[in-house]
Amino acid sequence: MSPADAAQQTGPGNAGTPPRFGAGYKWTIIILLNLGMVIAYISRANLPVALTLPEFIRHFRLTDVDRGTLNSAFFWTYALLQIPAGWVVDRYGVKWPYAISFLFWSLASAATVLVGTLGELLALRMVLGVGEAVVAPASYKWIRAHFAEKERGLAVGVYMAGTKIGPAIGPPLAAVLILHYDWRWMFVILGLGGMAWLVPWVVLAKDGEARQNTAVHKNGAAIPFGKLLSTPVLWGIVIATFCYMYFVYFCMTWMPAYFVEQRHQSLSRMGLFTFFSFAGMAIMAILGGWMADLLIRRGWNAVTVRKWFTIAGFAIACTELIGAVSPSIGTAVLFSIVSLSGLGLATANYWAITQTLFPGPAIGRITGIQNCAASIAGIVAPILSGWLKQRTGSYVAPMNAIWVVLVIGIVAYGLMVREKYAFEPVGE
Repeated sequence: MSPADAAQQTGPGNAGTPPRFGAGYKWTIIILLNLGMVIAYISRANLPVALTLPEFIRHFRLTDVDRGTLNSAFFWTYALLQIPAGWVVDRYGVKWPYAISFLFWSLASAATVLVGTLGELLALRMVLGVGEAVVAPASYKWIRAHFAEKERGLAVGVYMAGTKIGPAIGPPLAAVLILHYDWRWMFVILGLGGMAWLVPWVVLAKDGEARQNTAVHKNGAAIPFGKLLSTPVLWGIVIATFCYMYFVYFCMTWMPAYFVEQRHQSLSRMGLFTFFSFAGMAIMAILGGWMADLLIRRGWNAVTVRKWFTIAGFAIACTELIGAVSPSIGTAVLFSIVSLSGLGLATANYWAITQTLFPGPAIGRITGIQNCAASIAGIVAPILSGWLKQRTGSYVAPMNAIWVVLVIGIVAYGLMVREKYAFEPVGE
């Protein structure tokens, strides 16, 4: 290993790749983590499609507030367990906690076919949140342990693309299954079908490698949780994460109904519009991570680069307001795609900058805190949007709320996410 490479592996922001892990193996696991997240998001995205069906609404006797509550129920337990899940992967690694959780949530998703009341449906969505809680902390822990700063943006971008591919293909796939079978079989097929992922994961993932961070990043005594919470940069990241995910979760939970009810589109056309919005976001997530890595390799400051990519993504996302107020369905579709795709510039970078500004031994817990903020957005966005829609009778107020939230995110990032507030000095 060259001195330059060794230098890349020093400092909390530049933890490098252990020499014995080959590039082929690293990227194979990244692809598996991407696919795991695709399947997780398909499990989250199937209910919003079912909630567009009159027969599903009649079966469970749902109001608009009930629909918003159902869309958020997953996140009640998911958010609550993010920090404990971070502790689990900090302590036990990635492979087996992830595998057990994956099996649990797949069965919970398929079990939707068995419920018959609103209360049972709410409970099952909460169980699904328990199963998926470990996914993000485990995945980011693995990336932090195995990728240097100069390549971490692309790694996070490829992984995070799964959070966009899942919502992109989930609604049209669910719509096709509903049209060819019914909503019950849709839940069964999507729930049990994803379990095929477990085979390559159990075969390829090596638990010792998944926990390599313990040896590679160990830099002294355990970092107190209170000390992690004392840094302004953490709170800037937390606020911005909430704002980012507020828009994403509105799109995941209410956008299908918006196109069907407000824009009078068919179920199949709704699925197509949703696909292009999230597919564009997935592409921009990868490109944004790659472009930021390129600038960092050329000597640009990592914190500055990732910060301004994030702010640019938020600014482009604010264009959703143009589509919301336009009477044209074409304009509405165009800016639903442009705004969500533009937000993809922030995707890899707002997660990668967390790994730059905090030390490796704490990444499981820090990711848990950040993903907890993301999950709270998953609670608030569906419920608030449903309440605003029920009070006003349209989607204008819920969509106006989005750009206000995004502007708050820009302000928080601009003022609080600064290198001088880093937990430790950022390595060169």
